[in-house]
Amino acid sequence: MQMQDVRAVVTGGASGLGRAVAESVVAGGGRVALFDVNEEAGDTAARALGERAVFCKADVTDESAVESAVQVASERMGGVSVAVNCAGVGWPRRLVGKDGPMPVEFFRKVVEINLVGTLLVCRAAAVAMQRNAPGADGERGVIVMTASVAAFDGQIGQVAYSASKGGVVGMTLPMARELASSGIRVMTIAPGIFKTPMVASLSEEAQVSLGKQVPFPPRLGQPTEYAQLVRQIIENPMLNGETIRLDGAIRMAPR
Repeated sequence: MQMQDVRAVVTGGASGLGRAVAESVVAGGGRVALFDVNEEAGDTAARALGERAVFCKADVTDESAVESAVQVASERMGGVSVAVNCAGVGWPRRLVGKDGPMPVEFFRKVVEINLVGTLLVCRAAAVAMQRNAPGADGERGVIVMTASVAAFDGQIGQVAYSASKGGVVGMTLPMARELASSGIRVMTIAPGIFKTPMVASLSEEAQVSLGKQVPFPPRLGQPTEYAQLVRQIIENPMLNGETIRLDGAIRMAPR
């Protein structure tokens, strides 16, 4: 798929990895719908991106809201051919901490946002993509999910987060196999330590310290580097059913 033909839905599109993906799509000549719960940030981002960008307020855990937002995005862009899932939370909490056991509701909330929310967006996007006329190789769409290196090397305090991201990795191959008959590819990116808004809020000293944990390059990943990989996934039809670690060879220590 060529970037000028992309009609993308990007969750978490108002900032961080999602914003970088949206900027890449628009720069390549495509159209993008930013999904986010932050209405002010979403409107601001869409205006900054220009006429090829729209904002749709959507909570990824709300089934009807997701379906409605995908429908609106499809109508405004003339279809949906790409879905990139960047919405998520990375809240840490020990299984048994100083305040006692982890509340089950905390675990459920993290899984609901990171895993169930991703599923709801993929499902709604796949329905929209099945309506597309097939392109080269019969392709109708591309879905990109975001996991984390925590899916493989979860640290202390990441039981909930690692479980949610491990679930995203686990969905990748079966989803790709199922949607293959519709000409829809499915890929997952597992980023390492990236300069997202949460990390950027840390002191410069803390950011440098985190970056030095990366073998090479010894720095934080940039959202634009995540967006570069998304673009390669979109344009390379043989990328399907796999999770790619984008982490500078880091393997996380226990803490």
